[in-house]
Order: sequence, then C-alpha cells, then structure tokens
Amino acid sequence: MPRRPRVILPNVPQHIIQRGNNRQACFYADEDYLSYLEWLKEYSEKTECKIHAYVLMTNHVHLLVSTDKAEAVGTMMKALGQRYVQYINKMYKRTGTLWEGRYRSCPTQAETYLLACQRYIELNPVRASMVNHPAEYRWSSYATNAQGADSAIVQPHAVYEALGLDATSRQVAYRELFRYQLDIGVVDVIRKATNGNYALGSALFVQQIEAALGRRVTAGKAGRPKRNLKRVG
Repeated sequence: MPRRPRVILPNVPQHIIQRGNNRQACFYADEDYLSYLEWLKEYSEKTECKIHAYVLMTNHVHLLVSTDKAEAVGTMMKALGQRYVQYINKMYKRTGTLWEGRYRSCPTQAETYLLACQRYIELNPVRASMVNHPAEYRWSSYATNAQGADSAIVQPHAVYEALGLDATSRQVAYRELFRYQLDIGVVDVIRKATNGNYALGSALFVQQIEAALGRRVTAGKAGRPKRNLKRVG
C-alpha cells in the first residue's frame, strides 16, 4: 500500500517524528545528542524553520516546526538526517541506513492542538518510563518552554506567547499544563495523525485543508484535547 503524501502548508505547524531503522537506537552518547541539536539549529536557521518543541529519544526524534515556506521542512529534514547519518557512520564505524525511511508528520491546528502537541512531545520520556517528570530529561525543549532556559533552537509560537504577558508568566502557565498527563484519547489522536500523515485539528480545519488539496487528510474525527486528572511526577 503506497504511503500517504505529506500535507505541508505554509505557517501551519508540523508535528514530525523520525524513527531509527527497525526501532533501533540512533543516539548512543551525549555527544550524539549534542551534535544532532547543533545541526538542528544550523539547518532550521538555513531553511527558516521555527522549532517550537523537540525531544530526542534513544531511537526516535519528535519536532514541532512551522515555516512560511512549504518546501522548507522537507529541505531541513533531508539535510539534517543526512548530516547526522554521516556523523554516526563515521563515529561508530558503521555503514548503511540509520533512519526508518521517510519521516512522518501531520499539519497541526495551532489554536486547538499546538500546546497539546508540545506536551505530547515533552512528555515522551515520562510515557516511556525514563523519568518521572519532563524536567528530569535533558534532551527536550521542556527546560526552555517551562523553565526559561536559554536556547538557540526553540522559538515560541504565538499560541504559547498568548499564555502570559511576559516570559515568566508564560512559563508558569505552561508548567501548570504539566500538572496532569495528557488524556489518553488525545495521545492516541496525535499518534495516529502523525503516523498516518493526517491533519490534526477541528472538523472545520480538516475541511478547509481537504478543500484546498482536493483529497482526504484525516482518518477520522479528532476531537478537542481534554485534560486527564492523572498527575505527572
């Protein structure tokens, strides 16, 4: 069955996941994570892509990206992926592929799903039982978005900036969102949309994209994010 074409639209955030081949590790040491982040910064700047959130897991990467150039995300991911594979193959004296084919992505409606998607990304280490709280995981954007740590990579989206009048109030409001885990239904919707290259958003958002592209861009009803009352950490 052929893979669905990606839905890439200017100024619509893209949730991206790129997995290691056969779910195998693609990061082995701190130097690997640092190198990937260095090149993420380089190629996001070159392609004018804005990174709103990220997490580097042992065997895959999540990014939340927006740009006003439809082709920029693909250009960034190709350059970044190739540069990192060259580094890994040289560093560990290996050959062959590192990534599991093409990256997967979904256009994400900012008004309804951007913050949920950021939480989904930064809570990955918690769901994987690697840490009890996202603040304990070094290789994500949580420290920047929630705690104000300096970052040369992360650029806040307007929806995030609307959380408060200044950086401190935004960070407080953002941390409050992490008092509870994401509803399992929202996790499932985000996961399915990303793996299937479907649109993630309201029915109207999906209809507008389908009308513009002339094809279906969702597998079913997404729904609005809900809050689960299970505490984090």
